[in-house]
Amino acid sequence: MSDIKKLAGQTAVYGIPTIIGRFLNYFLVPLYTYNIATSDYGMVSELYAYVAFLMIVLTYGMETAFFRFSQEYDKNKVYNTAMLSLCVSTALFLLITFCCLNPICKGLEYENHRSYIVIFLLILAIDALKAIPYAFLRRENKPKRFAFVKTCDIFSNILFNLFFIVLCPILYKQNLSLVTFWFNPNDLVFYIFLSNLFACAIAMILLTPEYRKLRFDFDFSLLKKMLAYGFPVMIGGLAGMVNETFDRIALKHLVSTPESLTNVQEISNYKMSQIGIYGACYKLSIVISLFIQAFKFAAEPFFFSKMKKQDAKQSYATVMNAFVLFLCFIFLMVMGYLDIFQYFMGKDYREGLVVVPILLMANIFLGIYYNLSIWYKVTDKTKWGAWISLMGAAVTLIGNAVLVPRFSYVGAAITTLVCYVFITIVCYLLGQKYYRVNYQLGKIFFFIFFAVALYTVMYFCNEKIVSTPLRIIINSIFILVYSGLTIFVYKKIE
Repeated sequence: MSDIKKLAGQTAVYGIPTIIGRFLNYFLVPLYTYNIATSDYGMVSELYAYVAFLMIVLTYGMETAFFRFSQEYDKNKVYNTAMLSLCVSTALFLLITFCCLNPICKGLEYENHRSYIVIFLLILAIDALKAIPYAFLRRENKPKRFAFVKTCDIFSNILFNLFFIVLCPILYKQNLSLVTFWFNPNDLVFYIFLSNLFACAIAMILLTPEYRKLRFDFDFSLLKKMLAYGFPVMIGGLAGMVNETFDRIALKHLVSTPESLTNVQEISNYKMSQIGIYGACYKLSIVISLFIQAFKFAAEPFFFSKMKKQDAKQSYATVMNAFVLFLCFIFLMVMGYLDIFQYFMGKDYREGLVVVPILLMANIFLGIYYNLSIWYKVTDKTKWGAWISLMGAAVTLIGNAVLVPRFSYVGAAITTLVCYVFITIVCYLLGQKYYRVNYQLGKIFFFIFFAVALYTVMYFCNEKIVSTPLRIIINSIFILVYSGLTIFVYKKIE
């Protein structure tokens, strides 16, 4: 229990800025979905999906390698080597992409929005250069400073969005010359991206003390070891990102269009609208993703610090129980109060709410997978992580190809769930072979199946109840029942 309390405390400190900030980003969802068309929001979702892929390439596993090798080598040497490597690779990335800007825009079908691509290339470069300083703060156990910088990053993004999306249109309508000469109210998507860029730049400035620690103390032999360790992590990350974000890219190319649409622009708008609706509804499943992200910030250094201790495996099993219990609680909270959450997006987007329970359950299995994956990290068998993710990517590609043309974004959501269940099972079986941890499967299955059963009962009850307040009261009772019984099982039943 001491491990649980310690990890919970670190998860809270590392995760509070992320959770609060991302929760506040929920208010950006209505800001966007009530002010821009579904097709425009589709562009936002699509480009952020590409960014997720490229960030993994640009950091090529250096964060995880930094944690791993700072346990055995001088941490300053590891920091300098990783940081200098990223500086060189990021500079090359910018050089190549800006030289190839025209074909990139054409390939992505953004010839009329070159500025979007330029902004995203700059965001990618800045985020890549922030990766190791953030990791350094986690390695040095400086959660307060980490939280401060993260919070500033998130809040500045929100403030810039409010300025560009809310204030500037009001000032523009009043014909204020200070705004009218530069602001374009017909291209709010541009200002969404620009807000992100400004926020990234502010965070980078705040990390100046960490950048000042950089010395030209480069160890090429150490870099080769870090690359050998990090490359499979990168491959696994890329394959994993296929599982997480490929659906938003696939929709544009795989979704079937109604026969009534014949105009090229109408077809394009329909496809982007499908991405926009799916992307907005995906945000409702982000509650679980937020907790997983906060947990990962604290868990990765925690797991590595426990790896050589006698009670390491017991700690990993205990953490898993608490983790799954809490994720299932979040699942019921979101579904129980979906009548409220649905108003966080514009009316045109709510037709996609059917995918929310599917995506929430998918993210529960993703969280379980992250816990299970510790076995190949502490045993230096990161290649298995890559292979597992590649297998998951194959499931994602095949699933999307088969289901998206028939069921649109619902098919994408089902594919996501199937993929995460698959990689979780594979990771568990391999882990039991190479690094056996006695996870309490009975408890884990009980938490998940009980949550699904209660949701099913809630669903059929809600179908027969017209009154929204009454539905919320009944759902609250079910959530309390789940909380009480699962906590009892967690504490009493071995």
